[in-house]
Amino acid sequence: MGEVKRKPSRKPVMERPWFWPVVYSSIALMIVGVILSYNALYNSKQDQVALEGQPKTNEQTILPTATKLETLKYPFKEELFNEASIVQEFYDVTADEATREKGLLVFNQVFTTSTGVSIAINSEPFEVLAAMSGEVTKVKMDVFKGNQITIKHPNGMETQYSSVADISVKEGDKVAQGEVIAKSQENEWNPQAGVHLHFEVLEEGVLINPRKYLSF
Repeated sequence: MGEVKRKPSRKPVMERPWFWPVVYSSIALMIVGVILSYNALYNSKQDQVALEGQPKTNEQTILPTATKLETLKYPFKEELFNEASIVQEFYDVTADEATREKGLLVFNQVFTTSTGVSIAINSEPFEVLAAMSGEVTKVKMDVFKGNQITIKHPNGMETQYSSVADISVKEGDKVAQGEVIAKSQENEWNPQAGVHLHFEVLEEGVLINPRKYLSF
């Protein structure tokens, strides 16, 4: 008689020696995968928050900085500086008596105080330049006191140019520093000044002496 062949083992899968190690390994791999996914998502959100707190582009940071660095310049061509003279001073109550007298205007025997400086160059008309870049907010035509241009600047300052003719700008125009906006002229309100530009500077709406920024 031949040998009786043994039937293969029919043990349940769970009772086999390799089953539980495989299960534990699979669970461990799943846990590691969840942890890694969570860390990646968390780091991505942190990076996004950090980026939102920074300027979006270099251009956005450079342009405002350049504007802030712009300083007030003379409202006439600098090559004419040696020929320019102040024919009327800004009236400053803290100045010496002689300077205060130069800041008084007389019309029909009535004294008023000067709110800027009156600039003349050889008693001849000269080109009036924007002292700083900005937007033209007012163009006032006044034959008696002299036409006036007002420019508001990015730093909050304003400059006013009175006793001008041949105005080349209008309200709403954007002008660059040094751009020609008009020519100086004479007026009936201040005839003793002759052909001149009356130049005013305002800080937060308050008139200040232009000499604070410009040396004449």
